[in-house]
Amino acid sequence: MAIPMKQTPNPDPTQSMQVSNAGVLVRLAALLYDGLLVLGIWFVLGGIAVIFNGGQGVSENNPFLPAILFVVTFWFNAHFWRRGGQTLGMRAWRLRLLNIHGPNLTLTQCLLRYLGAIGSLLTCGLGYFWLLIDKDKLTWQDRLSDTRVIREPKA
Repeated sequence: MAIPMKQTPNPDPTQSMQVSNAGVLVRLAALLYDGLLVLGIWFVLGGIAVIFNGGQGVSENNPFLPAILFVVTFWFNAHFWRRGGQTLGMRAWRLRLLNIHGPNLTLTQCLLRYLGAIGSLLTCGLGYFWLLIDKDKLTWQDRLSDTRVIREPKA
């Protein structure tokens, strides 16, 4: 289903063309790319945690490392979503995240999207596959954050 993009004050060449929401497979492919990047960041943070722990592994009861990983992963996504609407994985697959209500995402939208994506993954991807039956082809996190992911046409 092609949906015309909303006009915004910023000139953008994609505003004059018809675009459609991205499908589930291309979204999961971009998620895999981003997941590999985030995994690398987690390895670095885990190594730093071991160094600060005197060379010992971090206790499984220690809430600080998981909290740091959660915040850093949110920051990774929010940073890219707010600066151009594309993570590195999304850029590789020509995907762009759009705010339904305006040109830029808010931090609240980013947080809702991040939490919605976690919920989607924790339900074995049900939130992602939801777009197959949704009338507007939106995932749970799209609906929760008032955003949508489009596939940009080849240049």
